Amino acid sequence: YCLPEGEQIHRLEEEMCRLIRRILGYLIPARAIVGIPLREVEYGQGHQLADEELFIGADTKAFMKSVELPMSTEKKIFQFGPRQIRVESAMLRAYNSGTRAAPYESLVVADIGDVNVNLFDLKDTCKRIREAYRKILATGCIPLTMGGDHTIAYPILQAVAERHGPVGLVHVDAHADTSDVVLGEKIGHGTPFRRCVEEGLLDCNRVVQIGLRGTGYSPDSYEWSRAQGFRVVQVEECWFKSLAPLMSEVRAQMSSGPVYLSFDIDALDPGFAPGTGTPEIAGLTPTQGVEIIRGCRGLNLVGCDLVEVSPPYDTTGNTALTGANLLFEMMCVLPKVKYY
Repeated sequence: YCLPEGEQIHRLEEEMCRLIRRILGYLIPARAIVGIPLREVEYGQGHQLADEELFIGADTKAFMKSVELPMSTEKKIFQFGPRQIRVESAMLRAYNSGTRAAPYESLVVADIGDVNVNLFDLKDTCKRIREAYRKILATGCIPLTMGGDHTIAYPILQAVAERHGPVGLVHVDAHADTSDVVLGEKIGHGTPFRRCVEEGLLDCNRVVQIGLRGTGYSPDSYEWSRAQGFRVVQVEECWFKSLAPLMSEVRAQMSSGPVYLSFDIDALDPGFAPGTGTPEIAGLTPTQGVEIIRGCRGLNLVGCDLVEVSPPYDTTGNTALTGANLLFEMMCVLPKVKYY
């Protein structure tokens, strides 16, 4: 059975249009590299915006920023995390039916693209991140960051502490990230919070680490955290229960001072979020992750991040979808968000 020639041509045209639209969906808009020399745009980077475009309207209250940082892990695919989170965020709507929050009605929200990182020099990348966040924070905005691996928390907190002084920290993670050295390096995804303490960026009596678990080389990292005054909540304390009571205690601990929220996607059980570099079994559920973030409502949040999403290790896209939803939940608990 053959279609008439005219109908064949019509169907071919439709198929070509679908193919073109699909290809266009993968292209980066020309404006994304305005002000950045082409020679500095590395493979895997994208959505970069020039500074003069970032800060139009200094009254913006929340910035979505991403850092495509693949360093410091055996699975060096974290630079694709922000891109896939953006794709999955197309499924999100403006109103949170669970909490009745409407962040877009009370905040001016802008995605201001990626930090132009140096994929060959981690120290230079940290410098670039720090400088970028100094500019953002100088406008009075609250940055929400998509990583990238957890190294990015160190330069971000350097900039945050410059503006706000030592901050409290709600750190959700399978790992303490307080090692002194990892594979001979002082700066990496396993060391950021050790460096932050050494530089006086954190108010150690207002730091809580939630969801820690798995194997380690020694007890040192965990004991070091406790020795600094951190509250360490092992995942075993979270199993089979709501975390709302825990977050009530966390709010009291954080008091009215500035707080930074850092959420590593590997805090969640890999059955829910397999797309990450260092998964650990028996983790938190997405429901508990949402409880933790919603439990931060009322805190003086001055910044948040969602890190370690690695899309190539989750072909379903569920890890990035979960990351996008968690970022939206973070936006919903920022100061001055409207609730119905």
